[in-house]
Amino acid sequence: MTTGIHHVTAVTRNVQRNVDFYAGFLGLRLVKQTGGFEDAEQLHLFYGDALGSPGSVITFLVWQDGAAGRIGTGALSEIAFAVPTASLGNWLTRALAAGVPATGPARELGETVLRLRDPDGIIVKLIAKDAPAASPLRDPDAPTRICGATLLTDDAEATARFIARFGYTEGGRHGPVIRMTSDRDVVDVRGSAGFVTAGQGTGTFDHIAFRAPDVSAVQQMRLALRDHDGVTNVHDRKYFLSLYVREPMGALIEYATDGPGFTVDEAPERLGEDLMIPPLEADRAADLRVMLPQFARPGEDRMPARDLPFVHRFYTPAAPDGSVIVLLHGTGGNEADLMPFAARLDPNAMLLGVRGRATEDGSARWFRRIGADTFDQADIHAEAEAFAAFVAGALRGYGLDPARLTYLGYSNGANFLGAVMRLHPGLARRAILLRGIEVLEDPPAVDLDGTEVLLLTGRHDPFASTAPALEPALSACGAEVAAHVIDAAHDLGDSDLALARAWHAAQGSAPTD
Repeated sequence: MTTGIHHVTAVTRNVQRNVDFYAGFLGLRLVKQTGGFEDAEQLHLFYGDALGSPGSVITFLVWQDGAAGRIGTGALSEIAFAVPTASLGNWLTRALAAGVPATGPARELGETVLRLRDPDGIIVKLIAKDAPAASPLRDPDAPTRICGATLLTDDAEATARFIARFGYTEGGRHGPVIRMTSDRDVVDVRGSAGFVTAGQGTGTFDHIAFRAPDVSAVQQMRLALRDHDGVTNVHDRKYFLSLYVREPMGALIEYATDGPGFTVDEAPERLGEDLMIPPLEADRAADLRVMLPQFARPGEDRMPARDLPFVHRFYTPAAPDGSVIVLLHGTGGNEADLMPFAARLDPNAMLLGVRGRATEDGSARWFRRIGADTFDQADIHAEAEAFAAFVAGALRGYGLDPARLTYLGYSNGANFLGAVMRLHPGLARRAILLRGIEVLEDPPAVDLDGTEVLLLTGRHDPFASTAPALEPALSACGAEVAAHVIDAAHDLGDSDLALARAWHAAQGSAPTD
Protein backbone atom coordinates (compact mmCIF):
# COMPACT_ATOMS: atom_id res chain seq x y z
CA MET A 1 0.00 0.00 0.00
CA THR A 2 1.25 3.50 -0.85
CA THR A 3 1.70 5.41 2.40
CA GLY A 4 3.71 8.29 3.79
CA ILE A 5 3.97 12.01 3.37
CA HIS A 6 3.15 13.36 -0.09
CA HIS A 7 4.23 16.95 0.58
CA VAL A 8 4.26 19.62 3.25
CA THR A 9 3.11 23.21 2.63
CA ALA A 10 4.25 26.32 4.50
CA VAL A 11 3.98 30.11 4.08
CA THR A 12 6.83 32.51 3.29
CA ARG A 13 6.97 36.32 3.37
CA ASN A 14 9.95 36.74 1.03
CA VAL A 15 10.08 34.79 -2.21
CA GLN A 16 13.70 35.59 -3.02
CA ARG A 17 15.05 34.52 0.36
CA ASN A 18 12.91 31.39 0.16
CA VAL A 19 14.33 30.44 -3.24
CA ASP A 20 17.85 31.19 -2.07
CA PHE A 21 17.45 28.88 0.92
CA TYR A 22 15.60 25.90 -0.55
CA ALA A 23 16.99 25.89 -4.11
CA GLY A 24 20.31 27.52 -3.23
CA PHE A 25 21.45 26.45 0.22
CA LEU A 26 19.57 23.13 0.54
CA GLY A 27 19.97 22.33 -3.14
CA LEU A 28 16.43 21.13 -3.75
CA ARG A 29 15.06 21.56 -7.25
CA LEU A 30 12.37 24.15 -7.87
CA VAL A 31 10.07 21.83 -9.80
CA LYS A 32 7.02 24.04 -10.19
CA GLN A 33 5.89 27.65 -9.83
CA THR A 34 2.23 28.38 -10.22
CA GLY A 35 -0.54 30.75 -9.28
CA GLY A 36 -2.48 29.32 -6.35
CA PHE A 37 -5.44 27.07 -7.09
CA GLU A 38 -7.41 28.69 -4.26
CA ASP A 39 -6.10 32.21 -4.90
CA ALA A 40 -4.43 32.72 -8.27
CA GLU A 41 -2.92 36.02 -7.10
CA GLN A 42 -0.79 34.05 -4.65
CA LEU A 43 2.44 32.51 -5.93
CA HIS A 44 2.96 28.83 -5.03
CA LEU A 45 6.43 27.26 -5.21
CA PHE A 46 7.24 23.53 -5.13
CA TYR A 47 10.69 22.12 -4.27
CA GLY A 48 11.76 18.49 -4.25
CA ASP A 49 14.04 15.91 -5.79
CA ALA A 50 14.93 15.96 -9.50
CA LEU A 51 11.34 15.17 -10.56
CA GLY A 52 9.44 16.42 -7.53
CA SER A 53 8.61 12.86 -6.52
CA PRO A 54 5.87 12.39 -3.92
CA GLY A 55 7.51 12.25 -0.53
CA SER A 56 10.28 14.70 -1.45
CA VAL A 57 8.29 17.90 -1.87
CA ILE A 58 7.98 20.98 0.32
CA THR A 59 5.81 23.77 -1.07
CA PHE A 60 5.40 27.42 -0.15
CA LEU A 61 2.53 29.85 -0.47
CA VAL A 62 4.09 33.28 -1.00
CA TRP A 63 2.54 36.01 1.15
CA GLN A 64 5.04 38.66 0.10
CA ASP A 65 5.75 40.90 3.11
CA GLY A 66 2.80 39.31 4.89
CA ALA A 67 2.21 39.22 8.64
CA ALA A 68 3.99 36.58 10.68
CA GLY A 69 2.01 33.62 11.98
CA ARG A 70 2.41 31.70 15.22
CA ILE A 71 3.59 28.15 15.81
CA GLY A 72 1.21 26.33 18.13
CA THR A 73 -1.17 23.45 18.58
CA GLY A 74 -3.23 22.37 15.61
CA ALA A 75 -0.35 22.63 13.13
CA LEU A 76 3.06 21.29 12.21
CA SER A 77 6.09 22.70 13.99
CA GLU A 78 8.96 21.01 12.09
CA ILE A 79 9.79 19.13 8.91
CA ALA A 80 12.63 16.61 8.58
CA PHE A 81 14.63 15.68 5.48
CA ALA A 82 16.88 12.65 5.17
CA VAL A 83 20.47 13.38 4.13
CA PRO A 84 23.27 10.84 3.59
CA THR A 85 24.68 9.78 6.95
CA ALA A 86 28.23 10.85 6.09
CA SER A 87 27.10 14.33 5.00
CA LEU A 88 25.86 15.75 8.30
CA GLY A 89 29.24 17.32 9.17
CA ASN A 90 29.34 18.95 5.74
CA TRP A 91 25.90 20.41 6.36
CA LEU A 92 27.00 21.95 9.63
CA THR A 93 29.96 23.53 7.84
CA ARG A 94 27.67 24.82 5.09
CA ALA A 95 25.29 26.32 7.64
CA LEU A 96 28.08 28.11 9.49
CA ALA A 97 29.53 29.47 6.23
CA ALA A 98 26.13 30.66 4.98
CA GLY A 99 25.04 32.16 8.30
CA VAL A 100 22.08 29.76 8.55
CA PRO A 101 21.01 29.32 12.20
CA ALA A 102 21.82 25.73 13.24
CA THR A 103 21.79 23.65 16.41
CA GLY A 104 23.32 20.22 16.85
CA PRO A 105 24.07 17.66 15.68
CA ALA A 106 22.23 15.93 18.50
CA ARG A 107 20.59 12.59 19.17
CA GLU A 108 16.79 12.70 19.19
CA LEU A 109 14.54 9.64 19.33
CA GLY A 110 17.43 7.47 18.21
CA GLU A 111 18.40 9.68 15.26
CA THR A 112 21.24 12.13 14.62
CA VAL A 113 19.67 15.49 13.87
CA LEU A 114 20.93 18.87 12.69
CA ARG A 115 18.25 21.49 13.20
CA LEU A 116 18.21 24.54 10.86
CA ARG A 117 16.00 27.61 10.57
CA ASP A 118 15.02 28.97 7.19
CA PRO A 119 14.71 32.76 6.52
CA ASP A 120 11.13 32.75 7.89
CA GLY A 121 12.18 30.92 11.04
CA ILE A 122 10.69 27.57 9.97
CA ILE A 123 12.53 24.62 11.51
CA VAL A 124 14.05 22.24 8.97
CA LYS A 125 15.67 19.15 10.45
CA LEU A 126 18.35 17.24 8.56
CA ILE A 127 18.47 13.64 9.76
CA ALA A 128 21.41 11.37 9.03
CA LYS A 129 19.65 8.54 7.24
CA ASP A 130 20.67 6.67 4.10
CA ALA A 131 17.24 6.79 2.44
CA PRO A 132 17.59 6.70 -1.36
CA ALA A 133 15.89 9.37 -3.43
CA ALA A 134 13.28 8.38 -6.01
CA SER A 135 14.97 10.81 -8.43
CA PRO A 136 18.38 11.88 -7.09
CA LEU A 137 19.68 15.44 -7.24
CA ARG A 138 23.14 16.22 -8.58
CA ASP A 139 24.63 17.14 -5.20
CA PRO A 140 25.51 13.85 -3.43
CA ASP A 141 24.86 15.52 -0.05
CA ALA A 142 21.45 16.88 -1.04
CA PRO A 143 18.32 15.89 0.88
CA THR A 144 16.84 12.73 -0.57
CA ARG A 145 13.29 12.86 0.72
CA ILE A 146 11.08 13.96 3.59
CA CYS A 147 11.51 11.53 6.46
CA GLY A 148 9.29 13.10 9.09
CA ALA A 149 7.25 15.94 10.50
CA THR A 150 6.21 17.04 13.99
CA LEU A 151 2.62 17.96 14.74
CA LEU A 152 1.59 19.82 17.91
CA THR A 153 -1.79 18.90 19.37
CA ASP A 154 -3.90 19.34 22.47
CA ASP A 155 -4.84 15.65 22.38
CA ALA A 156 -2.11 13.37 21.04
CA GLU A 157 -4.28 10.25 21.31
CA ALA A 158 -7.09 11.69 19.18
CA THR A 159 -4.70 13.08 16.59
CA ALA A 160 -2.72 9.84 16.35
CA ARG A 161 -5.91 7.80 15.86
CA PHE A 162 -6.93 10.09 13.00
CA ILE A 163 -3.55 9.91 11.29
CA ALA A 164 -3.80 6.12 11.38
CA ARG A 165 -6.49 6.45 8.67
CA PHE A 166 -3.73 7.34 6.20
CA GLY A 167 -1.67 4.17 6.60
CA TYR A 168 0.26 5.00 9.78
CA THR A 169 0.71 2.78 12.82
CA GLU A 170 2.05 3.58 16.25
CA GLY A 171 5.80 3.08 16.35
CA GLY A 172 6.55 4.01 19.93
CA ARG A 173 6.05 6.60 22.65
CA HIS A 174 8.64 9.02 23.92
CA GLY A 175 7.33 11.26 26.68
CA PRO A 176 4.66 13.51 25.14
CA VAL A 177 5.37 12.19 21.63
CA ILE A 178 3.49 9.40 19.87
CA ARG A 179 5.54 8.36 16.85
CA MET A 180 3.34 7.31 13.94
CA THR A 181 5.15 5.37 11.23
CA SER A 182 4.51 4.55 7.58
CA ASP A 183 6.65 2.48 5.27
CA ARG A 184 8.73 5.62 4.42
CA ASP A 185 8.58 8.21 7.20
CA VAL A 186 7.23 9.24 10.59
CA VAL A 187 4.84 11.80 12.02
CA ASP A 188 5.68 12.71 15.60
CA VAL A 189 2.43 13.68 17.30
CA ARG A 190 3.47 15.82 20.23
CA GLY A 191 0.96 16.42 22.99
CA SER A 192 1.16 20.10 23.91
CA ALA A 193 -2.00 20.76 25.91
CA GLY A 194 -2.05 24.29 27.28
CA PHE A 195 0.30 25.63 24.62
CA VAL A 196 -0.89 28.48 22.38
CA THR A 197 -2.89 27.58 19.32
CA ALA A 198 -1.34 28.05 15.89
CA GLY A 199 -1.98 31.32 14.08
CA GLN A 200 -1.89 31.35 10.29
CA GLY A 201 0.71 33.59 8.70
CA THR A 202 4.20 33.68 7.30
CA GLY A 203 6.77 31.43 8.92
CA THR A 204 4.22 28.71 9.67
CA PHE A 205 3.09 25.44 8.11
CA ASP A 206 -0.26 25.40 6.32
CA HIS A 207 -0.81 21.65 6.02
CA ILE A 208 0.65 18.19 5.61
CA ALA A 209 -0.40 15.95 2.72
CA PHE A 210 -0.38 12.14 2.81
CA ARG A 211 -0.03 9.87 -0.21
CA ALA A 212 -3.02 8.20 -1.82
CA PRO A 213 -2.35 5.32 -4.23
CA ASP A 214 -4.96 6.47 -6.75
CA VAL A 215 -8.10 8.49 -7.38
CA SER A 216 -10.28 5.70 -6.06
CA ALA A 217 -8.53 5.85 -2.70
CA VAL A 218 -9.23 9.58 -2.44
CA GLN A 219 -12.87 9.03 -3.29
CA GLN A 220 -13.14 6.23 -0.74
CA MET A 221 -11.55 8.44 1.90
CA ARG A 222 -14.09 11.14 1.11
CA LEU A 223 -16.90 8.66 1.68
CA ALA A 224 -15.34 7.37 4.88
CA LEU A 225 -15.13 10.93 6.23
CA ARG A 226 -18.56 12.05 5.05
CA ASP A 227 -19.76 12.56 8.64
CA HIS A 228 -16.54 14.21 9.82
CA ASP A 229 -16.58 17.97 10.42
CA GLY A 230 -14.28 19.93 8.13
CA VAL A 231 -13.91 17.52 5.22
CA THR A 232 -13.95 19.08 1.74
CA ASN A 233 -14.88 17.83 -1.68
CA VAL A 234 -12.29 16.26 -3.97
CA HIS A 235 -10.12 18.89 -5.71
CA ASP A 236 -8.24 18.64 -9.01
CA ARG A 237 -4.88 20.34 -8.45
CA LYS A 238 -3.67 19.42 -11.97
CA TYR A 239 -0.53 17.70 -10.62
CA PHE A 240 -2.51 15.54 -8.21
CA LEU A 241 -6.09 15.04 -7.05
CA SER A 242 -6.83 15.51 -3.38
CA LEU A 243 -9.17 16.34 -0.55
CA TYR A 244 -8.63 18.34 2.62
CA VAL A 245 -9.79 17.58 6.14
CA ARG A 246 -9.00 18.83 9.62
CA GLU A 247 -8.08 16.26 12.23
CA PRO A 248 -9.96 16.50 15.56
CA MET A 249 -7.54 19.03 17.08
CA GLY A 250 -7.57 21.33 14.05
CA ALA A 251 -4.49 20.51 11.96
CA LEU A 252 -5.16 20.67 8.21
CA ILE A 253 -4.46 17.42 6.35
CA GLU A 254 -4.54 16.76 2.61
CA TYR A 255 -4.83 13.34 0.97
CA ALA A 256 -3.24 13.48 -2.51
CA THR A 257 -2.61 11.11 -5.39
CA ASP A 258 0.92 10.47 -6.66
CA GLY A 259 -0.03 11.34 -10.22
CA PRO A 260 -0.10 12.71 -12.75
CA GLY A 261 2.89 14.60 -11.33
CA PHE A 262 4.79 17.74 -12.25
CA THR A 263 5.79 16.60 -15.75
CA VAL A 264 2.19 16.85 -16.95
CA ASP A 265 2.83 20.36 -18.30
CA GLU A 266 6.64 20.68 -18.42
CA ALA A 267 9.35 18.39 -19.74
CA PRO A 268 11.52 16.83 -17.00
CA GLU A 269 14.56 18.88 -17.97
CA ARG A 270 12.56 22.14 -17.79
CA LEU A 271 10.61 21.62 -14.58
CA GLY A 272 9.92 24.84 -12.70
CA GLU A 273 11.18 27.16 -15.41
CA ASP A 274 7.85 28.70 -16.41
CA LEU A 275 5.15 30.29 -14.28
CA MET A 276 2.04 28.13 -14.64
CA ILE A 277 -1.46 29.57 -14.31
CA PRO A 278 -4.35 27.39 -13.02
CA PRO A 279 -6.60 26.35 -15.92
CA LEU A 280 -9.65 28.11 -14.47
CA GLU A 281 -7.70 31.40 -14.49
CA ALA A 282 -6.53 31.16 -18.11
CA ASP A 283 -8.40 34.33 -19.11
CA ARG A 284 -6.39 36.27 -16.48
CA ALA A 285 -3.04 34.71 -17.31
CA ALA A 286 -1.39 37.86 -18.67
CA ASP A 287 -2.44 39.93 -15.64
CA LEU A 288 -1.38 37.26 -13.16
CA ARG A 289 2.07 36.95 -14.71
CA VAL A 290 2.56 40.64 -13.99
CA MET A 291 1.07 40.58 -10.48
CA LEU A 292 2.87 37.56 -9.05
CA PRO A 293 6.24 38.38 -7.47
CA GLN A 294 9.34 37.76 -9.55
CA PHE A 295 12.53 36.13 -8.27
CA ALA A 296 15.98 35.12 -9.45
CA ARG A 297 17.29 31.58 -9.23
CA PRO A 298 20.61 31.00 -7.48
CA GLY A 299 23.38 32.42 -9.64
CA GLU A 300 21.12 34.59 -11.80
CA ASP A 301 21.32 38.39 -11.96
CA ARG A 302 18.85 40.02 -9.63
CA MET A 303 17.51 43.36 -8.48
CA PRO A 304 19.31 44.36 -5.26
CA ALA A 305 17.21 44.20 -2.10
CA ARG A 306 16.91 47.58 -0.35
CA ASP A 307 15.45 48.26 3.07
CA LEU A 308 13.21 51.29 2.46
CA PRO A 309 10.34 52.89 4.45
CA PHE A 310 7.56 51.33 2.34
CA VAL A 311 6.89 47.75 1.26
CA HIS A 312 7.44 47.68 -2.49
CA ARG A 313 7.82 45.32 -5.42
CA PHE A 314 9.34 45.58 -8.88
CA TYR A 315 8.07 43.98 -12.04
CA THR A 316 10.60 43.83 -14.87
CA PRO A 317 9.22 43.16 -18.39
CA ALA A 318 10.99 41.05 -20.98
CA ALA A 319 12.36 44.13 -22.77
CA PRO A 320 12.65 47.03 -20.29
CA ASP A 321 13.35 50.42 -21.82
CA GLY A 322 14.65 52.16 -18.68
CA SER A 323 11.41 53.91 -17.78
CA VAL A 324 9.60 53.24 -14.50
CA ILE A 325 5.97 53.64 -13.47
CA VAL A 326 5.52 54.07 -9.70
CA LEU A 327 2.16 52.70 -8.57
CA LEU A 328 0.06 53.86 -5.60
CA HIS A 329 -2.96 51.62 -4.94
CA GLY A 330 -6.42 52.49 -3.67
CA THR A 331 -7.87 51.68 -0.24
CA GLY A 332 -7.69 47.96 0.47
CA GLY A 333 -5.27 47.35 -2.37
CA ASN A 334 -1.63 46.38 -2.40
CA GLU A 335 1.55 46.97 -4.36
CA ALA A 336 0.51 44.59 -7.18
CA ASP A 337 -3.05 45.79 -7.83
CA LEU A 338 -2.26 48.34 -10.52
CA MET A 339 0.45 46.33 -12.27
CA PRO A 340 -1.84 44.81 -14.96
CA PHE A 341 -3.22 48.26 -15.81
CA ALA A 342 0.28 49.76 -15.94
CA ALA A 343 1.66 46.87 -18.01
CA ARG A 344 -1.02 47.47 -20.63
CA LEU A 345 -0.34 51.20 -20.42
CA ASP A 346 3.37 50.72 -21.21
CA PRO A 347 4.57 47.13 -21.81
CA ASN A 348 8.25 48.12 -21.73
CA ALA A 349 8.26 50.07 -18.46
CA MET A 350 9.50 48.62 -15.20
CA LEU A 351 6.77 48.78 -12.57
CA LEU A 352 7.43 49.79 -8.97
CA GLY A 353 4.40 49.00 -6.84
CA VAL A 354 4.36 50.56 -3.36
CA ARG A 355 2.14 49.64 -0.39
CA GLY A 356 0.60 52.35 1.80
CA ARG A 357 1.45 52.14 5.50
CA ALA A 358 -1.79 53.35 7.09
CA THR A 359 -4.48 50.77 7.82
CA GLU A 360 -8.21 50.96 8.38
CA ASP A 361 -10.09 47.83 9.44
CA GLY A 362 -7.20 45.81 8.09
CA SER A 363 -7.15 47.58 4.71
CA ALA A 364 -4.02 49.33 3.50
CA ARG A 365 -4.27 53.09 2.91
CA TRP A 366 -1.87 55.96 2.34
CA PHE A 367 -3.05 58.11 5.25
CA ARG A 368 -5.59 57.97 8.04
CA ARG A 369 -9.00 59.48 7.79
CA ILE A 370 -11.08 60.81 10.66
CA GLY A 371 -14.45 60.49 8.93
CA ALA A 372 -15.79 59.57 5.50
CA ASP A 373 -14.61 62.89 4.05
CA THR A 374 -12.34 64.21 6.80
CA PHE A 375 -8.66 63.37 6.54
CA ASP A 376 -5.90 63.38 9.14
CA GLN A 377 -3.78 66.28 7.95
CA ALA A 378 -0.84 65.53 10.23
CA ASP A 379 -0.75 61.98 8.94
CA ILE A 380 -0.83 63.13 5.33
CA HIS A 381 2.16 65.38 5.97
CA ALA A 382 4.08 62.68 7.86
CA GLU A 383 3.45 59.98 5.26
CA ALA A 384 4.29 62.38 2.43
CA GLU A 385 7.65 63.05 4.06
CA ALA A 386 8.26 59.31 4.48
CA PHE A 387 7.28 58.71 0.85
CA ALA A 388 9.72 61.37 -0.32
CA ALA A 389 12.45 59.60 1.64
CA PHE A 390 11.39 56.32 0.04
CA VAL A 391 11.67 57.79 -3.46
CA ALA A 392 15.11 59.24 -2.71
CA GLY A 393 16.26 55.84 -1.40
CA ALA A 394 14.84 54.02 -4.39
CA LEU A 395 16.54 56.36 -6.83
CA ARG A 396 19.90 55.76 -5.14
CA GLY A 397 19.51 52.14 -4.23
CA TYR A 398 18.11 50.90 -7.52
CA GLY A 399 19.88 53.33 -9.83
CA LEU A 400 16.66 54.79 -11.25
CA ASP A 401 16.61 57.83 -13.50
CA PRO A 402 14.23 60.44 -11.99
CA ALA A 403 13.61 61.82 -15.49
CA ARG A 404 12.17 58.44 -16.55
CA LEU A 405 9.66 58.11 -13.68
CA THR A 406 5.89 58.37 -14.09
CA TYR A 407 3.65 58.13 -11.02
CA LEU A 408 0.24 56.49 -11.25
CA GLY A 409 -2.23 56.64 -8.38
CA TYR A 410 -5.76 55.33 -8.05
CA SER A 411 -8.40 56.53 -5.58
CA ASN A 412 -6.70 56.89 -2.17
CA GLY A 413 -3.34 56.55 -3.92
CA ALA A 414 -4.25 59.37 -6.32
CA ASN A 415 -5.44 61.53 -3.41
CA PHE A 416 -2.12 60.99 -1.64
CA LEU A 417 -0.09 61.61 -4.77
CA GLY A 418 -1.94 64.89 -5.39
CA ALA A 419 -0.95 65.98 -1.88
CA VAL A 420 2.66 64.80 -2.22
CA MET A 421 3.13 66.82 -5.40
CA ARG A 422 2.52 70.02 -3.46
CA LEU A 423 4.08 69.08 -0.13
CA HIS A 424 7.26 67.99 -1.93
CA PRO A 425 7.27 69.88 -5.25
CA GLY A 426 9.54 68.43 -7.88
CA LEU A 427 9.30 64.89 -6.49
CA ALA A 428 6.67 63.72 -8.99
CA ARG A 429 6.90 65.74 -12.18
CA ARG A 430 4.72 63.42 -14.24
CA ALA A 431 1.61 61.83 -12.74
CA ILE A 432 -1.55 60.01 -13.74
CA LEU A 433 -4.26 60.49 -11.12
CA LEU A 434 -7.26 58.18 -11.47
CA ARG A 435 -10.32 59.21 -9.41
CA GLY A 436 -8.29 61.66 -7.33
CA ILE A 437 -9.78 64.32 -5.03
CA GLU A 438 -8.35 67.14 -2.92
CA VAL A 439 -7.49 66.03 0.61
CA LEU A 440 -5.33 68.95 1.83
CA GLU A 441 -7.21 71.47 3.96
CA ASP A 442 -4.51 74.13 3.73
CA PRO A 443 -2.46 73.35 0.60
CA PRO A 444 0.80 75.25 0.26
CA ALA A 445 1.28 77.75 -2.54
CA VAL A 446 4.10 76.11 -4.50
CA ASP A 447 5.48 76.31 -8.02
CA LEU A 448 4.63 73.23 -10.09
CA ASP A 449 5.78 74.66 -13.37
CA GLY A 450 7.03 71.77 -15.53
CA THR A 451 4.82 69.23 -13.77
CA GLU A 452 2.51 67.27 -16.07
CA VAL A 453 -0.66 65.66 -14.77
CA LEU A 454 -3.43 63.54 -16.25
CA LEU A 455 -6.56 63.59 -14.08
CA LEU A 456 -9.41 61.19 -14.90
CA THR A 457 -12.69 61.57 -13.01
CA GLY A 458 -15.75 59.35 -13.26
CA ARG A 459 -18.95 61.23 -14.00
CA HIS A 460 -20.87 58.84 -11.74
CA ASP A 461 -18.21 58.56 -9.04
CA PRO A 462 -19.93 59.25 -5.69
CA PHE A 463 -16.62 60.31 -4.10
CA ALA A 464 -15.93 62.98 -6.72
CA SER A 465 -19.33 64.61 -6.33
CA THR A 466 -18.92 65.26 -2.61
CA ALA A 467 -15.25 66.29 -2.43
CA PRO A 468 -13.21 69.30 -3.56
CA ALA A 469 -11.85 68.96 -7.08
CA LEU A 470 -8.13 68.40 -7.48
CA GLU A 471 -7.74 69.87 -10.98
CA PRO A 472 -8.07 73.60 -10.08
CA ALA A 473 -5.78 73.16 -7.07
CA LEU A 474 -2.98 71.71 -9.20
CA SER A 475 -3.52 74.13 -12.07
CA ALA A 476 -3.33 77.08 -9.67
CA CYS A 477 0.20 75.97 -8.78
CA GLY A 478 1.27 75.99 -12.42
CA ALA A 479 0.96 72.31 -13.24
CA GLU A 480 -0.07 71.41 -16.78
CA VAL A 481 -3.22 69.39 -16.11
CA ALA A 482 -5.13 67.37 -18.70
CA ALA A 483 -8.45 66.70 -16.96
CA HIS A 484 -11.17 64.46 -18.35
CA VAL A 485 -14.55 63.51 -16.97
CA ILE A 486 -15.46 60.11 -18.39
CA ASP A 487 -18.65 58.06 -18.40
CA ALA A 488 -17.67 55.88 -15.45
CA ALA A 489 -18.10 55.46 -11.71
CA HIS A 490 -15.22 54.82 -9.30
CA ASP A 491 -13.92 51.63 -10.94
CA LEU A 492 -11.38 51.74 -13.75
CA GLY A 493 -12.27 50.70 -17.28
CA ASP A 494 -11.20 50.72 -20.91
CA SER A 495 -11.68 54.48 -21.23
CA ASP A 496 -9.18 55.09 -18.45
CA LEU A 497 -6.62 52.87 -20.13
CA ALA A 498 -7.08 54.42 -23.56
CA LEU A 499 -6.76 58.00 -22.29
CA ALA A 500 -3.84 57.17 -20.01
CA ARG A 501 -1.99 55.32 -22.76
CA ALA A 502 -2.40 58.19 -25.23
CA TRP A 503 -1.35 60.82 -22.68
CA HIS A 504 1.63 58.78 -21.49
CA ALA A 505 2.86 58.15 -25.03
CA ALA A 506 2.57 61.86 -25.86
CA GLN A 507 4.79 62.91 -22.95
CA GLY A 508 7.96 61.46 -24.43
CA SER A 509 10.84 60.06 -22.38
CA ALA A 510 11.14 62.83 -19.79
CA PRO A 511 9.04 65.62 -18.24
CA THR A 512 9.26 69.02 -19.83
CA ASP A 513 11.86 71.32 -18.28
